[in-house]
Amino acid sequence: MDDPESNKPTLLERLSALLLRAPEDREQLVKLLHGAYDNNLLDADALSMMEGVLQVSERQVREIMIPRAQMDVIDISQSPQKFIPFVIETAHSRFPVIEGDKDNIVGILLAKDLLRYSAGEEFDVRDMLRPAVFVPESKRQNVLLREFRSNRNHIALVVNEYGGVSGLVTIEDVLEQIVGDIEDEYDFDEDEDNIILDGEGRYRVKADTEISDFNTILGTDFSDEEFDTVGGLILKTAGKLPKSGDHFHVGSLLFTVLRADSRRLYALHVEPGKGRL
Repeated sequence: MDDPESNKPTLLERLSALLLRAPEDREQLVKLLHGAYDNNLLDADALSMMEGVLQVSERQVREIMIPRAQMDVIDISQSPQKFIPFVIETAHSRFPVIEGDKDNIVGILLAKDLLRYSAGEEFDVRDMLRPAVFVPESKRQNVLLREFRSNRNHIALVVNEYGGVSGLVTIEDVLEQIVGDIEDEYDFDEDEDNIILDGEGRYRVKADTEISDFNTILGTDFSDEEFDTVGGLILKTAGKLPKSGDHFHVGSLLFTVLRADSRRLYALHVEPGKGRL
């Protein structure tokens, strides 16, 4: 006797049946996906990732790149003794190496290669450099992701129409458009404080920090009637979901978005006395 359970259509079969209605455009496809979610054929995470896949095929690299002004770079004229503290502080795994200015990128230095210097081996920064990859601002994100995978490269410099460097983008930046935020050097451990003072007089602040706590530490008097968190304050100021590297002047404070994806705001830098009263 057949098992009734074995005769039930699989998730893939049910989803395929739903999609066989042949959507005529992307908007109809998105509606079908949402219909699948409403009918419990997809969970929220699967729906979000499918929408992310569609988005990366439409969006350009310029929309997710880290702006030139926010790029952490190493000048090849510096000795390892001078730039290693910077490498430790920023905690990135890869650094563009410049010679003179940010338009003259001579290569990429992997932080792990500095272990040779720490071990006392003979070390020349130029010998350690990996080739830099340059992509135009207009390149579609899905094309870049395919190139990252095929070339086994994780970082690219973004250039404008005049050949100047306008920012950088990593494989993580593209993947986050599909799977959401990936924990990285700008994320906090769960047991860390929501507000951390760094060595340069700036505060690193979680976006979900309550306004009352922010006021106590920063000495501000923002109202919590319209929004409960610092992220809510910035969303109201921006009028939209900001991108990494965006700046906002609020009172006497300068806010810089450290990490945000297409869904959420995660972390900010706050610099007292840099705002526009």
